[in-house]
Amino acid sequence: MNIALLTLVLAVVWAFVTGSFTSLNLLFGAVLAFGVLYLLRDYVAPPRALRQLGRIASLSLLFIRELLVSAIQVAMVVLTPDLKRALNPAIIAFPLSVKSDAEITLLANLITLTPGTLSVDVAEDRSVLYIHALTLTTREALIAQIAGGFEAKIKAVFA
Repeated sequence: MNIALLTLVLAVVWAFVTGSFTSLNLLFGAVLAFGVLYLLRDYVAPPRALRQLGRIASLSLLFIRELLVSAIQVAMVVLTPDLKRALNPAIIAFPLSVKSDAEITLLANLITLTPGTLSVDVAEDRSVLYIHALTLTTREALIAQIAGGFEAKIKAVFA
């Protein structure tokens, strides 16, 4: 996908997001898209760009799915008559396989934005992320869920 076509696609996406399909808004979207693509030109190489957009879309869809599922789970916990029995709060140490600041920050933010979990801290050596869970079943299950979900998708985006 060349830069001109990608600029056009992003301008149309801009129009959809803003809800205005005027020629001035499309032009503004195109200028904005071209500026962003120019700044990210090293990362938006033609053969890699489409694959990268797919990976970003996959991460976004996973986040939306996790957001909806966990929101329903937290709502069910809150509506439970015996709240003490429904809650099982815990803080776990999640071993990080992502290493860059951007990857760790994105992972921590996605975990925090998902209801029922909260990123608490990152170890000094950036090998562990401490996570608070509202209803922990098992430590291993939560680690497997995050490692196979958010962390794997983030590694793919930054690969």
